[in-house]
Amino acid sequence: MNLYLILSVLFTVATFAGLWGIFTKAGEAGWKILVPFYNLYIWLQIVRKPLWWFIFLLIPFINVFVILLLIVELLKCFKKYGLGEQAVGVLFPFIYLPYLAFTPAEKFYTPGSVPAFRKTAVREWVDAIIFAVIAASIIRIFFFEAYTIPTSSMEKTLLVGDYLVVSKVSYGPRVPNTPLSFPFVHHTLPLSETAKSYLEWIKLPYYRFPGFATIKNMDVVVFNYPDGDTLSTKYQSNISYHQMVRKLGRDVIWNDPQNYGEIISRPVDKRENFIKRCIGIAGDSIRIADRKVFINGQLEKNPGKRQWKYIVRTDGNPINTMNLEKLGITEPPQTDNNGNYELTLSDEAIAGLKQFSNIKSIDPEILPKGLWDPDIFPFDSAYRWNVDNFGPIWVPKAGVTIKINLSNIMLYKRAIGVFEGNDLKIRDGKIYINGKESDTYTFKMNYYWMMGDNRHNSQDSRYWGFVPEDHVVGKASLVWLSLDPNKSLFDGKIRWIKLMHLVK
Repeated sequence: MNLYLILSVLFTVATFAGLWGIFTKAGEAGWKILVPFYNLYIWLQIVRKPLWWFIFLLIPFINVFVILLLIVELLKCFKKYGLGEQAVGVLFPFIYLPYLAFTPAEKFYTPGSVPAFRKTAVREWVDAIIFAVIAASIIRIFFFEAYTIPTSSMEKTLLVGDYLVVSKVSYGPRVPNTPLSFPFVHHTLPLSETAKSYLEWIKLPYYRFPGFATIKNMDVVVFNYPDGDTLSTKYQSNISYHQMVRKLGRDVIWNDPQNYGEIISRPVDKRENFIKRCIGIAGDSIRIADRKVFINGQLEKNPGKRQWKYIVRTDGNPINTMNLEKLGITEPPQTDNNGNYELTLSDEAIAGLKQFSNIKSIDPEILPKGLWDPDIFPFDSAYRWNVDNFGPIWVPKAGVTIKINLSNIMLYKRAIGVFEGNDLKIRDGKIYINGKESDTYTFKMNYYWMMGDNRHNSQDSRYWGFVPEDHVVGKASLVWLSLDPNKSLFDGKIRWIKLMHLVK
């Protein structure tokens, strides 16, 4: 049985046992804590809170904070007014509530039967701040979080300057690998470029609570950068450490801190957050032919607002930059002396350009099949792939056993050795996993194939391979604000049309 499941059951049983004892001390029958909804009604009666609180106990997300408040009110009934005591009760109710319930020296006092505890103004502020931090942290870790789009890899679906709400309950929230961390920041402390915002004294294994859905093809997903396990403090995740090692060699990177900084590692939950569209789910076969993506042999459907690079030829007259802006062409054009442009275009932009009288032709830039790009996964000349012609490749699925050999091991080497924690070595033309010669492997996790909608300007699975399920953060759900970084407040900075826009 899963360790987290065992612990969850034990913690739940201990918490309810403590509440049973506290109900008894309060003069109520202990069994009432086991009756759904009725137990909340009795709880409100015990702590003398108005019954309209019951409404908030029925509202998802809000009810979590109301329960925390009710625990604090129970602690006050035992004259536990100290900030530390209340913090322990909220964070560890499965320990503190049974202690109060079954320790004879701990007496229950009906609210109003003892003089009210008067807090100083400072204590009031401290309590409010601590509760706000705890509440916001719980929301951020387990329910939803705000993100900002920093790059154009998802244009035109998501634009630079879009502010997102990412749902963590959609696929199920993860237990943090590093629970001891500075609140509201990701991996680096404020006012620092290198200081870690987390402690690794406690490292928890991967566990995901049940969610409302599973990842589906074409979902827009936020995940931790799979290539971000190791990085240089100078380049962070802007340039892949593994890519630098492939080009320059490990010794060059490690022995030149002036140019590459310190080489560090990060736990999964502290790796950089990326956002892409899930093209392939576990068990799918992906192939790209002349930039067209095929999933299990079928052309991708509903893939968002994609765009690619095109060569646009004119009659020699330049294209007005204001017209490019009107067509939503935001990436800087590349031009030559003959009036030709390299533009990143969506289908809508192409249709608009064709209306201009100075446009002679618009031709797609497609790398030919067989032209090998060494920066493309799996970085092996045996797989002569590029961004426009790639695969086929099978996306690993948990529980599925595949044959492994020297011909395909490069596709799954990182998944087997790094993501699933095995010791994988290749010696004398043979594959060894955890010291044993192997010709098969059974995957422990599901994996996903992620690609940006801006297909020629996206560092995605074509460059670093599969995304393991333990790297998945959540589903991009809503654009609540969109600001154009190139405009002023009074010159159309707010993109009103994108406000409260569902991500599709």
